Amino acid sequence: MAGHFKKKQAGSKQEIPTSAMPDVVFMLLFFFMVTTVLREVTLKVKLDLTQATHIEKIEEKRLVSYIYMGPERLPGNELGEDKVQIDDAIVDDIGAIRNLMYDKLLEEPRLIVSLRVDQNSQFELLSDVQKELQQAGTFRINYSTKREE
Repeated sequence: MAGHFKKKQAGSKQEIPTSAMPDVVFMLLFFFMVTTVLREVTLKVKLDLTQATHIEKIEEKRLVSYIYMGPERLPGNELGEDKVQIDDAIVDDIGAIRNLMYDKLLEEPRLIVSLRVDQNSQFELLSDVQKELQQAGTFRINYSTKREE
C-alpha cells in the first residue's frame, strides 16, 4: 500500500529573471561612486588659520601635500606643545621632514607644499620647517589661510 501514493512534481522550473541584473548593478555602482567621500586627513593638531583678504585657490589639489602645524590634541580636549603633522602622522624629528618631502617631490615633480599653520604657533617651528623644505628642494610653497570676513 505504501507504493500507491506518488508525489507529483511540477512540470515547470522556477527561474529568477536576470535580464534586469546589469541595470541594477550599474545603478548600484553609480550610486556608490556619487555618494562616496574620499578620506580626509585626521588632524592631530589644532588649527585656527590666520585670515587674509587676497586669497588664490589652488586648482590642482592632487599636486598639493599638506603640512599642519599647531598645538597637539591630547585626550580630554587638552592641548600640548606645537607639533608638525604630515599626512596622518606627527613628525617628532624636524630633520625627517627633509627626507619625507624629498621622496614626495621625486614622485611628483610639480609638488606644491601647503603649510597650514595655527595662528598662535611658534615662529621658530615654522622657520625650522621652512629650512627643511628648502633643503629638500621643495620651493613651491603655499600658506593656507581663511578668508577675512
